[in-house]
Amino acid sequence: MFIDYAEIECESGHGGAGRVSFRREKFVPKGGPDGGDGGKGGSVVFVADSNLHTLQDMRYKKSYKAENGDSGTTSRKTGKNGQDIRIPVPLGTIISEVSNNTVNADLVSDGEEFIACIGGKGGKGNVNYKSSTRQTPRYAQKGLAGEKKQFTIELKVLADVGLVGLPNAGKSTLLSSVSSATPKIDDYPFTTLQPHLGIVKYGEYKSFVMADIPGLIEGASKGKGLGYQFLKHIERTKILLFLIDTADENPIENYRLLKKELLNYNPDLKKRKYLIVRTKIDTKIDNNKWSEIDNYLTISSVSKEGIPNLINQIGKLLNEE
Repeated sequence: MFIDYAEIECESGHGGAGRVSFRREKFVPKGGPDGGDGGKGGSVVFVADSNLHTLQDMRYKKSYKAENGDSGTTSRKTGKNGQDIRIPVPLGTIISEVSNNTVNADLVSDGEEFIACIGGKGGKGNVNYKSSTRQTPRYAQKGLAGEKKQFTIELKVLADVGLVGLPNAGKSTLLSSVSSATPKIDDYPFTTLQPHLGIVKYGEYKSFVMADIPGLIEGASKGKGLGYQFLKHIERTKILLFLIDTADENPIENYRLLKKELLNYNPDLKKRKYLIVRTKIDTKIDNNKWSEIDNYLTISSVSKEGIPNLINQIGKLLNEE
């Protein structure tokens, strides 16, 4: 199941209390202080993991709490630190604190970390308070409390190429034909109900990530249909492929519609590189309306016609980055 949004609560561990204790040795007044410091509380850490592609785990677990630090012990020994809790998330995860609606982290690299809640510092034991005028201190610090915060976790798919088109434009079929991805394919609208990613290999030892974004319709940027629930995933892509069915009666108008919806959602997308792709040319439908579009590529994901050229053109655009 593809989950791209969650709200969770995170709490770091409290620091352990410092210890009040005294050595029991001959000729040492009242034993001398030897209470150790408390251990540090565990922190809550988000870690980007390239093997993950959904926030599904957070759908079922809404609260994360790290361990408290242990209290200090005798013989000046520091208490054990509380264990951090590490939360793996997909690349492209945005973490925002609810209280101030501020983006705290945008994790886009494998292994990148963000410490969401820092563990409380351990309290000092009474050994730290001994002085020439205070030989037998009988007090120690309490450990500091951990942090407790609410976060929104949002995933925006990271892909080199994003497939954009009306329902049944052939996006899923294209993705399945050029990669090992297996999106659901059928002949009814809105077959794809969640983004799918596939790795496309080309040239020698080169590859790029292609994302099949659920079909858009007019008004999507205002929430109609699948709406902006998936439009956000377009923002991460480097190249856009506008896929239009060869049988479409008004290809130029539908291209304009798709572009309008993207720009209404995010005007910065006008800077994105793009290709217009005429799909399903194996159907042999003669549509003179295509003459209204100046430049486009033709493909058939079934017969593979035009696919090598499309991948080559995508590779050239990516190499220009």
